[in-house]
Formats: sequence, structure tokens, C-alpha cells
Amino acid sequence: MTKRAIILSAGQGSRLLPLTADRPKCLIEFSGRTLLDWQLDMLIAGGIDDITVVVGFNSDMVDAAIARRDDRGARVRTLFNPFYQVADNLGSVWLARELMDQPFVILNGDTLVSREIVDRVLAAPDAPIRVTVDVKPDYDLDDMKVRREGERLLDIGKRLTAEESNAESIGFLRFNAEGAARFRAEVERMMHSPEGTRSWYLRAIHHIAADPESTVLVTSIEGLEWGEVDFPEDVPVGQKLTAGWR
Repeated sequence: MTKRAIILSAGQGSRLLPLTADRPKCLIEFSGRTLLDWQLDMLIAGGIDDITVVVGFNSDMVDAAIARRDDRGARVRTLFNPFYQVADNLGSVWLARELMDQPFVILNGDTLVSREIVDRVLAAPDAPIRVTVDVKPDYDLDDMKVRREGERLLDIGKRLTAEESNAESIGFLRFNAEGAARFRAEVERMMHSPEGTRSWYLRAIHHIAADPESTVLVTSIEGLEWGEVDFPEDVPVGQKLTAGWR
């Protein structure tokens, strides 16, 4: 059973300025709790008890916020990414590679997920890698778009056209032991390539999915509640969403 989670929260969230001028995006408040609090609460309620938060911008604030929590026996710690200002999130994943020695989930630091989503992701049938997706009428340039055939993921990336896409990754992935080893190996390979730290970690999933020897599946959460916090206009949407969760 998956008990470990990695949350990627190293960035400042510059697209949310001035809200993030002096605090990381993960500490923006929604309905009286921070984005990170909501993530930790939902993961722990779903049975995850070993959580590492990769931090960077104003990391001491995140350390203090975690220290104030009472997580009822769950282990929550931080891992500092010293090059968060010059690297994309592949660098954060690479720093956490030693944690990929067992099944785990990755959650983007800007994604609000409901308890129902956590339960569905953890209860999905076993597969090396599962990418959680939603479906909507159309997709824009900022969406992490997915092309799938049935349950199988064929392609993932922002460069996919709207016509090629039939789902969107919400930034929540699950790996079993086999998938964790495959993912870690691909992250290592990419970090040794010329593009290195300039890459997104989902580019690794794209490469793995292109290999006919590998299986990357999707878990659909269509109809369930989630939200992504990227722009100022996302904040009131998140407030409304989390108000219902309280």
C-alpha cells in the first residue's frame, strides 16, 4: 500500500504576485488554512503517513508552518532545493530521488485535491505509473494536456494541441515499486542531459509513456473537486472550493 508522498513546493509562485512577495505559494490561505495544510490534511486522512515537502523560496516559513501542525503520528518533513530559482521542477524531483525506493505519490504544490480524489488515486488498480486526469470541454496553452487511449496514457505535455488532447493532468501521480524505479532512472538520465534542470518532471513521464515496454495509465477523477492555484483569479475559486470542504 502506498504510504509515502512527495509534495513539490519549492517555487515562489511569481504569477501570483503580490500575494507571494514574502511567502511561498503553498502558504496562501484558503478558508482559514494554507494550501499546504489542505494538502497535508487530505493526504493524511487518506492514509499517507510519510510526507516530504520539497521547499525553496522562504523555506523557513514552511518549516515553521509544519512545526505548528499536529499530524497524529504522520511524519512530515521538508527537503530544501537550493537551486529552486534557476531550475524547473525536475530538479526538485531529482533531489527527492532517494525517497523513490518504494511506492509513492507526487503532488504538485499548487494543486488542491479533495479527500475523494486522494481515495480514488490510492484505490485505483495497481500499475507502474498512474497519472490523475480530469476532462473538460476544451484545453488552453497552460494546461498540462494528455492524449490517452482508454486507460493508457500516450502523450503528456503543454505542447499538445487542444485537438490532440482528451484529458488534463492535475499534478497528482502514483507509482508502484516498478514504476518508481523506472521514473527515478529516467529522471537521472534527464538530469545528465543538456536540458537538465530546465525540464519539467512530467517530461520524464512523456518519455516513459513513449516506450512500448512501459505502461503509464490514467486515473480519471472527472466530476470530483480539485483546483489549481497559478494566477490571482484562481484564489477566489480556491476559497469557494475549500469553504465546502470545511
